Amino acid sequence: MKPTRIATQFILATCSAFMLLPAHAQRQPAAGGITAWVTTPDQTQQLRRQPGQLAFGKAAPAGAVIEIDDRQRFQTMDGFGYCLTGGSAELLHAMSAPARAKLLRELFGTGPADIGVSYLRLSIGASDLDATVFSYDDRPAGQVDPTLAHFSLAPDEKYLIPVLKEILAITPGIKLLGSPWSPPAWMKTNEATKGGSLKPEYYGAYAQYFVKYIQGMKAAGITIDAVTVQNEPLHPGNNPSLLMLAEQQATFIGQHLGPAFQKAGLKTKIICYDHNADKPEYPLTVLGNAAASPFVDGAAFHLYAGPIEALSKVHEAYPQKNVYFTEQWTGSKTTFASNLDWHVQNLEIGAPRNWAKAVLEWNLAADPSQNPHTPGGCTECLGALTLAPGDQVTRNVAYYTVAHASKWVRPGAVRVGSTSQGVLPNVAYRTPSGGHVLLVVNDQATPQTFGLRYQGQAAVATLPAGAVATYVW
Repeated sequence: MKPTRIATQFILATCSAFMLLPAHAQRQPAAGGITAWVTTPDQTQQLRRQPGQLAFGKAAPAGAVIEIDDRQRFQTMDGFGYCLTGGSAELLHAMSAPARAKLLRELFGTGPADIGVSYLRLSIGASDLDATVFSYDDRPAGQVDPTLAHFSLAPDEKYLIPVLKEILAITPGIKLLGSPWSPPAWMKTNEATKGGSLKPEYYGAYAQYFVKYIQGMKAAGITIDAVTVQNEPLHPGNNPSLLMLAEQQATFIGQHLGPAFQKAGLKTKIICYDHNADKPEYPLTVLGNAAASPFVDGAAFHLYAGPIEALSKVHEAYPQKNVYFTEQWTGSKTTFASNLDWHVQNLEIGAPRNWAKAVLEWNLAADPSQNPHTPGGCTECLGALTLAPGDQVTRNVAYYTVAHASKWVRPGAVRVGSTSQGVLPNVAYRTPSGGHVLLVVNDQATPQTFGLRYQGQAAVATLPAGAVATYVW
């Protein structure tokens, strides 16, 4: 990460997010040593627990050393997970009840064989990975419904809501983020699901659309923790989609959405942007708007363009606001090996090192042909799972990249200091129970032997080329 100029107000405001703890408050190295789980690019090891344990000792290791310093404390994590698209829910719902229950337990449970997914992103209305395009208030051409008299969550009641209820029975505290791909077409300048902008005269109605969504899901027993205002607001070429410029989003939040949530007594967080890291000026504009900023919890990012370090730029400007990483796809025509290193280095490591408190991959599940999707939607989005008829389940690369974090970095874990010197990218956490987790990727073309040092003691580990490891003690 390149050094940035930090203003005095940032230093003061950051004191609550980054602090040094007294040495006596730190946990001593575990007498039982360090347990490691490894995934290799050739897939001969997939989240495999390594035999034995690494032992802390006094000897100084040769080569690179990763120093863990849990006196340095950064953001508290909300979780790791996926986007549960309507298509993902449809495929899960099509499984037999016993097979689905077993798979959901594996995904969302916290037992020894489970991966502990703790955060999901949902689409408000259809995303492009639904079988059809829909909103919750579609009207025939030429008709409008400004009072939302026809609003209904019926499209989600067939697959999404039943699957969510099964997930909530496993993990009631899972955080859910809702993101719209498009308002109802009648609210838009082009009166179409693809592209167009929100008509100013419907800003108030659209704010109430969000309110009804959150209230309707609550009535179904589903709590929406946060919403983003628009998925990829600078990409109106998807189906569905919407163009919403930063100034328009600031006006919508400050004058309509925020006040509507306040009046309805909703505690759901409002998150701005939800697009690529190449345009940090977009969330900076929204957060700099005097009317909008009080209602905005933070900013969300994708990484189809721009550097992951852009997240820190927003944090540095507004350290009191939160940062989230909410989407990154895996292409079905790419390889396991090419994605393992890149995703872990940039997302599961890079995003938290740049202040993201949640990291989500796109998307949870697709069929062997990367269906379902809308006409014009993504045709090459490989799910973390491939679900085929007959309850067949294939675990793809995003399953493992997320699992290396979600299984051990539970909600409430705090990112702590760990050295990163250009090789062996890593991120470290202190868990709510006082343990430690270190996620490392070997981004070199040869095996690397390195030291893991904590509280003056060190352990020696070797990681194959391109491999990912999670170390727990």
